[in-house]
Amino acid sequence: MNMPEILQGESGTRLLQGAAIGAIATMIVGFKFLDWSLASTVEKTAQDRSQAAVVAALAPICVTRFQAASGAADNLTALNKESSWNRGSFIKKGGWAQFTAHSASESELADSCATLLSPGKA
Repeated sequence: MNMPEILQGESGTRLLQGAAIGAIATMIVGFKFLDWSLASTVEKTAQDRSQAAVVAALAPICVTRFQAASGAADNLTALNKESSWNRGSFIKKGGWAQFTAHSASESELADSCATLLSPGKA
């Protein structure tokens, strides 16, 4: 079988080099400027956004639980005495941020709840 002239000799080499360079350039432009993404990146972004949505939805419920608990005023005073780094742990230890037996977002939820309960936020 005879190869077409364009694929023979130096012109064939140049054609294949051009095709490879074109493919690479297309991928660079697509991923860099056209917001192409790998499936793994899209999956991670979706998980992060859903996690943020769950925290945003449950944080006000956590605040309501905190405020409805017995000794809420004393707990709020104790919460405000904690450093900002420890407020989430205080909420978590009190159980106000626990909604299931195992919640991966419990720490984030506790931090968000503590932020809502901090002075000027609630």
